Amino acid sequence: MKLLVVKLLTLLLCFSFTASAQNVTGIWRGHFVTEGPSPDQYKFELQIEQNNNNSVSGVSYSYLDSRFYGKATLTGSYSRASKTALVQEIRTIELRMAGGSVACIMKCRLKYTKSGNVELLEGTYTSSYEKSYPLLEIETGGNCGGGKVYLKKVTTSDFYVEPFLREKPIARTKPVQKSPTTSTNKPATNSTVTKPPVQNKPVQKPPVAKTTTPQVQKPSNEQVQKLPSKEEVKTTIKPNLIQIPAVTRSRHNELVRTLTVNNEEIIIKVYDNGEIDDDTISVYMDNKLLLANQRLSASPITFTIKMNEEYSEHVIVMVAENMGRIPPNTSLMLIYDGDKRYEVRITTTEQKNAMIRFRYQKPK
Repeated sequence: MKLLVVKLLTLLLCFSFTASAQNVTGIWRGHFVTEGPSPDQYKFELQIEQNNNNSVSGVSYSYLDSRFYGKATLTGSYSRASKTALVQEIRTIELRMAGGSVACIMKCRLKYTKSGNVELLEGTYTSSYEKSYPLLEIETGGNCGGGKVYLKKVTTSDFYVEPFLREKPIARTKPVQKSPTTSTNKPATNSTVTKPPVQNKPVQKPPVAKTTTPQVQKPSNEQVQKLPSKEEVKTTIKPNLIQIPAVTRSRHNELVRTLTVNNEEIIIKVYDNGEIDDDTISVYMDNKLLLANQRLSASPITFTIKMNEEYSEHVIVMVAENMGRIPPNTSLMLIYDGDKRYEVRITTTEQKNAMIRFRYQKPK
């Protein structure tokens, strides 16, 4: 009987520890990607505090750089049972935006996961316009777009660490950047950024673009990431005939995705997935070097591959040259097959490469 009581007590203590350890208080930084045929990626940071009743409060930043960003207050809740968080921006409290931009408020539905020491919040978001803009045919609460959110728990902020976090362990290592390297407003159109008003982005409805100025029609900064022009393409498919080094051959090539494509030119963009922490990769196609020692960031590494009935299959292998400041090496690959868009999340290590296989099928 004594033994049973001891075991039961041990189980209760373990459960209590696990539950208490599940806390989303802290700084979460990463990005969100808008939906649609020409997705845009914006940096996103949450500073949140989880209260005793599992409600959450705090602030959020949506940005590209210090010239364009939006800060908003937020509220929400976290369920320990389902490990899901609902985060709703309330209103913007700081805005730095260009003329023609508008502010949007985001609602995020996120799932908490933990792998080793890495904690992630990932999910989807929707957004609505914060104010009405009659000249742009925009009404308060109207649909401002949606997409996906990827956040990682970190110890530093690109902005200002809020007072409610300063006394907590997570904020002690916070070297707050005096001049945020990344903070900008988001486009009103597809970015549901609560504050980062869209810089110079077309407003969602096509008619709006007609009545807007050139500023509104097209965001000036690298905000709009449409299919790259030929000038933007960094690499072509004819790589140098360099054999994969022995260190790469010794790693396991894990097949991440097999795609059947119908266009002869496939455009590929690769971003850092989460915090920009100096992850560096090399890319091989059919065992030949395509890109060497490329640093991942919020700006895409862009290249194309050519396919036809004669060259109907290509294999892309991504190799981690380092683990960055926060292992493992993670990236987000966006693949454009004409009007079709595929999203592939990639993790590479010193033991494992990521392999993506492309097969060409001529359209009927």
